Amino acid sequence: MAHKSIAIDGPSGAGKSTLARQIAKELGFLYVDTGAIYRTLALAALRKGVVPSDSAGVLAVLQAITIDLRHGADGLQHMYLDGEDVTDHIRTPEVSAGASGVSAIPEVRAFLMDMQRSLAASRDVVMDGRDIGTVVLPQADLKIFLTASAEDRAQRRYEELLTRGTQVDYDTVLRDIKERDQRDSSRAAAPLCQAEDAVLVDTTGNTQEESFALLLNLIRRHFAL
Repeated sequence: MAHKSIAIDGPSGAGKSTLARQIAKELGFLYVDTGAIYRTLALAALRKGVVPSDSAGVLAVLQAITIDLRHGADGLQHMYLDGEDVTDHIRTPEVSAGASGVSAIPEVRAFLMDMQRSLAASRDVVMDGRDIGTVVLPQADLKIFLTASAEDRAQRRYEELLTRGTQVDYDTVLRDIKERDQRDSSRAAAPLCQAEDAVLVDTTGNTQEESFALLLNLIRRHFAL
C-alpha cells in the first residue's frame, strides 16, 4: 500500500511546524520539520565561527558533523548534532537567520534532500518547509501553501519568543520576518514559491485552533478520511 504524503510550504512564521505537528499527531503520520535540519546545520556553523552564508565554510562543517532526526517518547521530533540533543538551541533569532543562509547553498540542499525523501518513502508523512511541494516531494499527494500577513506572522513569532524567555521587540521581529521573506523568495536554490497544484491557505486573523480545524478538514476531505 502506497504511503500518503502531505507537503506544507510557506513563509517564516506562518505556523507550518506547529500545525504540521498537530496534523501528524491527529492522523498518526510521521512529522518531519525540514527547517529544523537546516537550523541544526546553522547552529553547527555558528558554533564553529563560520558565517552561514559562507558556502565553502558551511560545506566543510557539514562534512565534519553528524545530524540525526529522531522522534522521542513524547512523539516530537528532536534534532541531534554530533549526539547532542539541540532541539531547544535551534529556535533563537540568530539561528533562524543562519538557517536562511545555509539553506540558500545548493550543495547543502542536495546533500540533505536524500534524508528527507527517504523519510517520506518509509511511511505516511507530513513534511513542512519552503520547497517541499516544489522540489523535495514534487509528487506529494497533497500540497498546501500556508501563509499569513507579515504583521500577523511577526506577532505570533514575537509571542512565541517571549514565551521562550527571549527578550525581543515586535518591530525587530517584523523586520526580521520581512528580510527572511526577501531572502527565501529571491535565493537561486529552490526559492520559496507556491507549487502550481498547491492549495493556498491564508490564516491571517485565525487562532491556532481555527487554523488547525481548517487544515484538518481540508486533509480529511482530500484523502476521504
